[in-house]
Amino acid sequence: MSGRASRAALDVSPLPTYAFGHRSVLWWGTMCMIAIEAMAFALVITSYLYLKGRVPHWPDGVPTPRLFWGTLNVVIMLVSAVPNELTKRAAERFDRRGVQIWLTTSVAFAAAFTVVRFFEFSALNVRWDTNAYGSVTWVLLGFHTVHVLTDLLDSAVLNVMVFTGPMDEHRFVDVSENAFYYYFVIATWLPIYGVLYLAPRIV
Repeated sequence: MSGRASRAALDVSPLPTYAFGHRSVLWWGTMCMIAIEAMAFALVITSYLYLKGRVPHWPDGVPTPRLFWGTLNVVIMLVSAVPNELTKRAAERFDRRGVQIWLTTSVAFAAAFTVVRFFEFSALNVRWDTNAYGSVTWVLLGFHTVHVLTDLLDSAVLNVMVFTGPMDEHRFVDVSENAFYYYFVIATWLPIYGVLYLAPRIV
């Protein structure tokens, strides 16, 4: 006998090097990012509601925001969930053609949302430096705009890679996680819309 203790070893080499959903490290990273960003949105919304509770009339000395552009963006965002879900499903069955079609469609919706967003700023009826209401409103809408723009840029780059680059399993996981994150983009816009456009109309 050599005197050395034998140790059991498990050969994991046959296991796949990729995974979708919660079995992927990328999914957990995305969840951490969502938690951080959700907290930031919650803090800004809390600031808005705090200011609203400090004055007898809200908005303070200015008209309420016009509803049209913001409501249009709610519709765009909700409809965009359909191609986003189809993108995710195509990625998880390794369907490159399906990913190309539906990811391109999703990018188009995100671009349309971004264009409408700039009309939203003009419909707020207040400047960022008019008063506290104007400041917190612009911060909240601006923060969400940055949120959308970064996701649009990320999706556009990924879309170019889907058309031009090699597609292995890891790239399909990237597409799936990108689609998963987009649901957070949708989920954040709905309460922000309620705060910015409906809360000022509530006495």
